[in-house]
Amino acid sequence: MSRAKTARQAEILAELNTTPSLRIADLAKLHQVSSETIRRDLDELTRSGHLNRTYGGAVRAIASEPAVTERHRLYMQEREQIARTAVDLMKDARILMIGSGSTTVHVARRIASVMKDITVITHSFGVATVLSINPTIRVIVLPGDYHAAEGAMVGAHTLAFLHSLSADYTVLGSSGLSTEGPTDALIDCAVVYSAMIQRAVNTIVVADHSKFDATFPARYASWQQVQYLVADQQPSGKLAAVLSQNKVAVRC
Repeated sequence: MSRAKTARQAEILAELNTTPSLRIADLAKLHQVSSETIRRDLDELTRSGHLNRTYGGAVRAIASEPAVTERHRLYMQEREQIARTAVDLMKDARILMIGSGSTTVHVARRIASVMKDITVITHSFGVATVLSINPTIRVIVLPGDYHAAEGAMVGAHTLAFLHSLSADYTVLGSSGLSTEGPTDALIDCAVVYSAMIQRAVNTIVVADHSKFDATFPARYASWQQVQYLVADQQPSGKLAAVLSQNKVAVRC
């Protein structure tokens, strides 16, 4: 591989770190080469697993998340901080909906410690389990098909049951936070999250800084639908600008 080609492909990958998708025509103009040259570059980078081709361009390679039991061991202090901040926002709540994930389990554990006489609706067995230590909290577990890796219920029965319920707050985790909205690696779970947002007055997304500027297959909301992002650090760059434009309150 020529030095110019190596440098060009490295620059393309660097651009994908700040821009989730790129078009062939724009890349050809930027690097002053033909569209065919860019196509060959993208094909090589796709074969090496660095990106995925799209019609007329490319996106970053979509990562998969480990199972929820493995994720519980990551960023534990950051998630405990996030949980404290999130629960402080919901002091007036009587009915909550909580999605699956490792960060939401931390939030549920905090809820079980400091809140009482509330109802929590969830499709996550991990969330339901940690809430069970508090006898004053009524837990409603949604029906559906069991997703073993996530420890959660998904599918048509889950959605149908959700649409008969309402909540003061929905608390949701995320695999990645893109400029277009929070995204998730699991499409089935993302559909449940979208339904929870529709049934709640307020939506809180809880995510540590490793999720910033990451994009996964399923976007479950636009930032216009989110009232709060609770994180362990302040976002920066384009993500911070989009959150501000959509009046999402960021709490750390």
